[in-house]
Amino acid sequence: MSRISAQKSAKIKEEVLAVLFEQNPKALFTKDVALAIIRDEEFTKRLLLELKKDGLVKEVSLSEKGIVYRARRRWQLSEAAFKAYQKLV
Repeated sequence: MSRISAQKSAKIKEEVLAVLFEQNPKALFTKDVALAIIRDEEFTKRLLLELKKDGLVKEVSLSEKGIVYRARRRWQLSEAAFKAYQKLV
């Protein structure tokens, strides 16, 4: 697999945040985010985990029925990131 520069990685992260902002407050599965930005699911998961470390997204581990996901993850913008995006739009 080829390496992606930090600049390109930052651009793709911006795309991920834009997709999550458009769907807010709905939490999206990793595969749905990957499909929206036309990237591999593992690569998208890595980016989402990096964004989680930065505090820009939060991981939703409960289903709508209250059942804990074991393998699947849903993602949503954090409150701070959502407010920042609202100011831009």
